[in-house]
Amino acid sequence: MPRLPVTVIAAICALASFASVAQARESLGLYGTWGAFRDPLVPRCYAIAMAEPSTQRRDYQPFAAIGTWPKRAARNQVHFRLSRKMAEGTKIVLRIDAQRIELTGGGGDAWPKDDRDNAAIIAAMRSAKRMTVYARGETGGGFSNTWPLAGAASAMDAAAIGCAQLR
Repeated sequence: MPRLPVTVIAAICALASFASVAQARESLGLYGTWGAFRDPLVPRCYAIAMAEPSTQRRDYQPFAAIGTWPKRAARNQVHFRLSRKMAEGTKIVLRIDAQRIELTGGGGDAWPKDDRDNAAIIAAMRSAKRMTVYARGETGGGFSNTWPLAGAASAMDAAAIGCAQLR
């Protein structure tokens, strides 16, 4: 039996706190370091991955999630939980290959500024190898979180299909 990568195991563990009712969550599959899940009680579906391990100080366990909420007509919504609480007013930048997209957020969370940026992130994730978010921490100094993207497209597709029947 193959061993799961530590990042996949960590992502599954982090989802326990992310889900409103743990028993309701259903696995839709694991794809590289990404997982896809469905929670029919909310209803919602999402693809999620933990950031690469780091020896730097962390306030939070960082993850990237792409969520769909059928009842809210919200599809493929990008969300980042970063490893540190950010300085107020910090510039948050996502780099996917050569593309740079400024994000918005606060505390330890970041997301695209608008639907156009969200769509650009989703499209870039499908063909890139990795993505990195850069910001400045609340206590000073810059930090970054990086996610490998192998399996991200498949996990996003599985989540979208998983929610196609939830209305």
